[in-house]
Amino acid sequence: MIEAADIREWRTHDVVDPDGKKIGVLEAVYVDTTTDKPAMATVQVGLPTRHRLVFVPLDHAIVGPGYVKVDYAKSLVKDCPAIGTDDVLPATDEEAIFQHYGLAYQPGARGERQLARR
Repeated sequence: MIEAADIREWRTHDVVDPDGKKIGVLEAVYVDTTTDKPAMATVQVGLPTRHRLVFVPLDHAIVGPGYVKVDYAKSLVKDCPAIGTDDVLPATDEEAIFQHYGLAYQPGARGERQLARR
């Protein structure tokens, strides 16, 4: 299990897909608000003058020296709904990210967000 305290130290590490292809650079970690466990990371992708942040689930992630290997192909991650590098994920856009990866979306009982940035 990946601990939230550990993964915050991985900011600026490369994020790679199962084949070792670099997707981008880890920017932030989002935890599941129900369990407080790391659930997703934002990855900075794009050209130097046109960066954007995409989300990738951290289930089955493997940590190595200087990288985090995720269980999703580079092409799938890069096609995920994105936000700007200075933007915040709107609560209304959370479900689309989960759907992109075929994951169940479970907001809180009173409509609370499922993801929180740590």
